Amino acid sequence: MEQGAAPTEDHEDLKAKGLSRDAVGLLGGTVIGISTVAPAYSLTATLGPTVSEAGLRMPGIFLAGFVPMLLVAFAYRELNKELPDCGTSFAWSVKAFGPVIGWMCGWGLLMASIVVLSNLAGVATEFLYLFLGEVTGSPDVTELNDNKAIHILTTLAFIATATWISYRGITLTEWLQSVLVGLQLVVLALFIGMAISTSGEAEGSLNFSWSWFDPFGVESFTAFTAGVTLSIFIYWGWDTCLTINEESTGSERTPGRAALLSIVVIVCTYLLVAAAAQMYAGIGTTGIGLGNPETADNVFAALAHPVMGSGPGVLLFVAVLTSAAASLQTTFIPVARTALAMSAYKALPTTFAAVHPRFKTPARATVAAAVVTGSFYTLMTLVSEDVLLDTVFSLGLMISFYYGITAFACVWYFRRRLRRSPGNLLLKGLLPGLGGLMLTGVFLRTLRDTWEPSYGSGSSVAGIGSVFVIGVGLLLLGAMVMLLIRRHNPEFFRGEVLHRSTPPLIMED
Repeated sequence: MEQGAAPTEDHEDLKAKGLSRDAVGLLGGTVIGISTVAPAYSLTATLGPTVSEAGLRMPGIFLAGFVPMLLVAFAYRELNKELPDCGTSFAWSVKAFGPVIGWMCGWGLLMASIVVLSNLAGVATEFLYLFLGEVTGSPDVTELNDNKAIHILTTLAFIATATWISYRGITLTEWLQSVLVGLQLVVLALFIGMAISTSGEAEGSLNFSWSWFDPFGVESFTAFTAGVTLSIFIYWGWDTCLTINEESTGSERTPGRAALLSIVVIVCTYLLVAAAAQMYAGIGTTGIGLGNPETADNVFAALAHPVMGSGPGVLLFVAVLTSAAASLQTTFIPVARTALAMSAYKALPTTFAAVHPRFKTPARATVAAAVVTGSFYTLMTLVSEDVLLDTVFSLGLMISFYYGITAFACVWYFRRRLRRSPGNLLLKGLLPGLGGLMLTGVFLRTLRDTWEPSYGSGSSVAGIGSVFVIGVGLLLLGAMVMLLIRRHNPEFFRGEVLHRSTPPLIMED
């Protein structure tokens, strides 16, 4: 397929969407992938909850969560070589399994992105006021975050700013992200070095042990799956590299390489930070211990000053703030481009297929994503004080859902080629299939566990855990929306727009 994802004779139903061509290279794609994952934000939000589930094996759980992500990354790479379409999981699962499964896969990606966007905006707001409080030396400024009206308005301002940047084009996004990703990786490296070098000075500090990296030492299978669900969340976002395939140089290969490179950088960062934090703070349930429930949703806020001091410690606040803000902006990429593709193939109202004539971005889809994100966050903040933690846990369901479908789509789509060579069998079959099975196991076990109100924050709706209600409720909402669209716009669901197909055997890899 030519650069810019122009359709070929074998895939003539794929459509070029009018996005910018050859705008992002390997480095830019890798930076965008890392930015969407938001390592500083993801770590501060999940170090505590993961310790509460896995204890000393927290680094091992991060490693366990990396395995299915790596396996699924091979599926994304192989499918992108064949079908470089910005609809990614949606388009590929339609090709493999047909319109219904494909539509639900796309919906899972959209909802995961919306939930992440809302959380990112909320964390950016929290760390903005933490930073301003540190700079001004005024606790009153920090406490502004506790005022719901101010918190919501500030969060909506972050969403509006990120929307404006995304609206203006992928080139501006790439330049901005290079600066912000570099900043947070440098600060995290500084944190790692200082935490390790001063670990013996803190109360509750621990000596390093390789046993921490063994995930099978977790006390129960429920705790293991809960930890893996959290770790899946903290890796989510690397596939953004693939949603900009139509805007990348070498659209068939560059995005896949960027995805693999970004996920390797991320796992190395996570393991180093996890080990360093555990060495310094331990896993106690009081003070700076990582198991302290009062600091579980924002570990870096508790560790910044003890580890780095009052001066450099502010940099950790800045790193999380820029991490959340940067990821907020890049997370608009997958949701807007997936909506663009679904609209272009008439799986959503065609109004979202509009591309800005000057900026070459999915303008209407980007604005629509912002409106839905702002509304969702406002509603959930007013309804539940525990919205951040429960939506993080519910994300594991949605991410496992659509990543798992994508992995199986790779196996099924290439099924006729698997016996052509050992490489095909491994990269197009065994590795993606194993990743899909692992994610299916996590999805099913999490469904069972989240039914209980004790899962996540402990809140419930009619006796059912709120994590289950959020995750499953959003997927069921998608099924209802699909039926409504199918009734009013049936061409896509009859297979008349994007066809289910199998690649011919004569094609060479």
